[in-house]
Amino acid sequence: MKVLVLGAGGIGGYFGGRLAEKGVNVTFLVRERRYKQLQERGLRVQSIHGDIHLPSPQTILAGEVAGPFDVVLLSNKAYTLADSIESIAPYVGEQTVVIPLLNGIAHMELLWERFGKERVLGGLCFIETTLNADGDVVQTSAIHDTVFGEWEGGRSERVDRIEQVFSGALSTMRASDHIQQEAWHKYLFITTFSGITTLMNSAAGPIRETPYGLELTRQLSEEVASVMQALGAPIRSDIVEKQMVTFQKQGAAMKSSMLRDMEKGLPVEGDHLQGYLLAHAEKLGLSTPLLKVVYNNLKVYEQKRETSK
Repeated sequence: MKVLVLGAGGIGGYFGGRLAEKGVNVTFLVRERRYKQLQERGLRVQSIHGDIHLPSPQTILAGEVAGPFDVVLLSNKAYTLADSIESIAPYVGEQTVVIPLLNGIAHMELLWERFGKERVLGGLCFIETTLNADGDVVQTSAIHDTVFGEWEGGRSERVDRIEQVFSGALSTMRASDHIQQEAWHKYLFITTFSGITTLMNSAAGPIRETPYGLELTRQLSEEVASVMQALGAPIRSDIVEKQMVTFQKQGAAMKSSMLRDMEKGLPVEGDHLQGYLLAHAEKLGLSTPLLKVVYNNLKVYEQKRETSK
């Protein structure tokens, strides 16, 4: 099975590296700067689950002749989605399966429009990872999971085949019979977690320890869940309560990837996550005051970032 991983950053570099470490035929589609980095240093992963060093990973630049591939893993940020779709298009054949590992839901429709619903599985991942100054992947979370499956549910021969190839890698890569529900549940958690941590400019611990931290986190989660329910998303009725338990179990130093990006002065996915839900809430006439504050905070950050360039 030939696997193309778009990007070799924190997510693509980690999961692609784990597959390559296992012996899967993995190629990384990267930009020129990252291409040179990988040629010089190889792919290096520092992980609590065991380090990886691939001295000569297979890499290509957009436009180079390769493929088609059996599986394309999308590990890009949402704000690069349009360019990412064009980059992978030449490598998607009749039998290629695209698995997006992006946060949120909005990207699914764009992928369906470009490649057809029959070529796009649902997908998501759970991991805390980043790149250090040398371009090495640094992975720090106990959880390092990838989940994928048929968007409409159930199993298929192709999903079983992918799971068989991916199994045995030094991370959890599993198929789901209910990927749509799992994707919405993660969307709820990441929207709440990224929203509250960026709004408070804090890791989880100090938020929990302040007088109204848990109350505000719950309010944000309930607002997000109310929009999802109005959209007909298949979320569980008790999901807010379950995710609040999860939030309280997070390490005190745990930050959302969005907050880490803000600390580095990088772009954020506010429009893709909070903005997407807020736009639907306004169309539906739903009251989401805290979600508005969260989103506005992100837009202020973006405005200040642009003016500082």
